[in-house]
Amino acid sequence: MSQANGKPVSAQVLDAAIAWQLCLDCGNGSAVEQAEFAKWYSASEEHARAWLQLGMLDQRFSNTGIPARNGVQQQARKIGSGLASIALVCGLALFAGKNYLPIDYWMADQRTATGEQRQMRLADGTLLNLNTHSAVDVRFDNSTRRIILQEGEIMVETGHGDPRPFIVQTRDGSLLALGTRFMVKREADGTRLSVLQSRVQAHPEDSVEQTIYSEGQQVLMHRDRLGQMYAVSPGADAWTRGMLVLDNVRLGDMVGELNRYHRGHLGVAPEVADLRITGSFPLNNVELALNALLPTLPVQIEQRTPWWVTVSARPAAN
Repeated sequence: MSQANGKPVSAQVLDAAIAWQLCLDCGNGSAVEQAEFAKWYSASEEHARAWLQLGMLDQRFSNTGIPARNGVQQQARKIGSGLASIALVCGLALFAGKNYLPIDYWMADQRTATGEQRQMRLADGTLLNLNTHSAVDVRFDNSTRRIILQEGEIMVETGHGDPRPFIVQTRDGSLLALGTRFMVKREADGTRLSVLQSRVQAHPEDSVEQTIYSEGQQVLMHRDRLGQMYAVSPGADAWTRGMLVLDNVRLGDMVGELNRYHRGHLGVAPEVADLRITGSFPLNNVELALNALLPTLPVQIEQRTPWWVTVSARPAAN
């Protein structure tokens, strides 16, 4: 364990900080990379301490006449083969933080940053919407139209008149569109399918089970099975119009959803997490969405930095 400001910093987190520094200091860091670094930095106080320690390490190298960057690179090479490879190619430095930034995300054909949304028209006329922090590969050939969802969430409105099957593939299985509009979201424990129009056939990766879901139905698909079928909630596709629509939802769940669009840490205190909220909130302005809570709920917004925000209980009036 390493220490900064007297508090322990794990070797894994320090490794990720070094990888981030190597990436950002290459001089070609994109806006997407900078935004993702901000999210990593703000996700944990330990990340901030590791970044501070790395700055102190640079300073020590500079004071001894050794170029700071060379010193950090030498430190990175000592960590292990994973970071050694990262040090050779700056664009792969993010591999050290793979729990936050899978390499498939960076290698994807199309991707969005945190808070970004994008709509595109594919060659067959299909309309594809990418939600925040999403990544897809487009694989069309003579026999199949295939979208590989590497990360995040998409909405698909398939083009008409093309006889090739249209499939959305994830690590959990495949979804065959039967002339339809539907959403697919990768979650920690599976892939969520929400059918908005017509039908979609779901086939888990490690199962012979195949089930067709119709308009208004959703299911969580695991690699080995299909979960219970539920109704699609009203306004589930509102994110394609830049809105979050809620009907009697836990405040904790709302904040968790908004956190997907926030470049940093957005949390909620346990004592207010079970409050219920109904309404429509903008996704492109998280601050405005949070402030809309103040007139109706006994909460306050605590903002330590622009990246670290918490919804907590409002103090009782004296």
